[in-house]
Amino acid sequence: MLPCQRHRFQIPRDHCYLNAAYMTPAPTDFIAIGEQSLIERTKPWSVSPADFFKRSERVRSLAAQVMECAPTAVAIVPSVSYGVATAARNLPIQKGQMIITLAQEFPSNYYGWDRLAKDRGAELLMVPGPPEQDWTEAILEFLHEHGPRTALLAIPHVHWSTGAMLDLPRIRDAARHHGAALFLDLTQSLGALPISLSEIDPDFAVAAGYKWLFGPYSLGYLYVSPRWQRGIPLEENWIVRAGADDFSQLVAYQSDYQPGARRFDMGERSNFQLMPLAERALEMILDWQIDEIAQSLAAINSRLADILHRHGFETTPHQWRSPHLMAARSSAHKASDIAARLKDEKIFVSNRGDWIRIAPHLWIDDQDEAHLDEALGRL
Repeated sequence: MLPCQRHRFQIPRDHCYLNAAYMTPAPTDFIAIGEQSLIERTKPWSVSPADFFKRSERVRSLAAQVMECAPTAVAIVPSVSYGVATAARNLPIQKGQMIITLAQEFPSNYYGWDRLAKDRGAELLMVPGPPEQDWTEAILEFLHEHGPRTALLAIPHVHWSTGAMLDLPRIRDAARHHGAALFLDLTQSLGALPISLSEIDPDFAVAAGYKWLFGPYSLGYLYVSPRWQRGIPLEENWIVRAGADDFSQLVAYQSDYQPGARRFDMGERSNFQLMPLAERALEMILDWQIDEIAQSLAAINSRLADILHRHGFETTPHQWRSPHLMAARSSAHKASDIAARLKDEKIFVSNRGDWIRIAPHLWIDDQDEAHLDEALGRL
């Protein structure tokens, strides 16, 4: 179990921030890192050709450690939608086939597949049901019914609104049985929940970096299975080409790419302002160790669930609730009203449908828990 890390963040003492799934706060030491990167931007003469590669490759390596995969399987991308578009460009979805996602899935894992289905004459179907349900069983039943036509399963590890966790090995096995590709949106789990992409072996997996990975906005990570690493990228940018590190030969145009998933990197991946922050964020996650993070957050969430239950709230069922993220609702109050009243008490949660979403992190301490308990008593 990790000790409380509140001292690393500039969270006011009277604020109870239970909204890590919305956006995590930057640790205090990020301020100096950001300032230094801006100072360096004032001196472009100090930037060498090697600097375009060193830090982004370091970030790629760190992200691979978090994902538990080879660095050559990681591409640096700006968003989940970019990862979806990359996968959509390469997966051979055909007319009459089906793409399956979840009901009430986050839009970034819907719109790209909707476009692909319309362009290819395929069908996009959503596994029905409330967001707090046992999604694993729902998906397996859906595949049993629709499996022969299923070409792609596009799912999260954790449902973004309730924290209901999916059993990825079981779902992967079912997808393989039906010959379906597997795309994972790990935005609401990567960094807080252990996963080995080498073991799960999805076709593609993506995560935004600004939530449980503590990174800057507009920077994320795309896993590309070795079987797709010779695919077609969204962009044809110069830095992913073979020999790009030799600036004297950039107009000796190359048809070959750098090895692995690098061809799928976004343009201007070297971003000298964001990369130092991403590097430090991933180092922090790895220093904490993801197993330890998950165990610590599970203990915090268990205590928060007990508080909510005492005040008559229903929470995401324990048997498939993720360690770090859950939802709660009350028959006595609308979720939007609860979220607004808690905000008045300087307690920050998200309203997602009929639920409030509870997403703590290692800054939560006894005073925060007491703060929530007292505020719920005043509803």
